[in-house]
Amino acid sequence: MPIELANLLGLLLQAMSLLIIGRALTSWFDPGMTSAVGKFLFNATEPVVGPIRRVVPSLGPIDISPIIALILIQVLSTLVVNSV
Repeated sequence: MPIELANLLGLLLQAMSLLIIGRALTSWFDPGMTSAVGKFLFNATEPVVGPIRRVVPSLGPIDISPIIALILIQVLSTLVVNSV
C-alpha cells in the first residue's frame, strides 16, 4: 500500500474515532440526538456503530457499541500503519 494512501486512511480512521467520541459525549446531554450537532454525529457514525449494536447484546441502558467501534478502529489503524 502506498504511504500516501495509508496516511489518508489513518487520518480518516482518526476522524471517525473523534466523531464516535463526540457522539458518545453528546448522547449524555441530548439522548434523542435532536440537535443539529447530534443529528450530524448520529448520521456520520451510524454506519459504523449500528452494525456493531445489532451484534453485541444489550447491557440495559449502557450502549457499549461505540467502545467496541473505537477498539476496532484502533486495531485497523494499527494494521494499516504497520503494513507500510
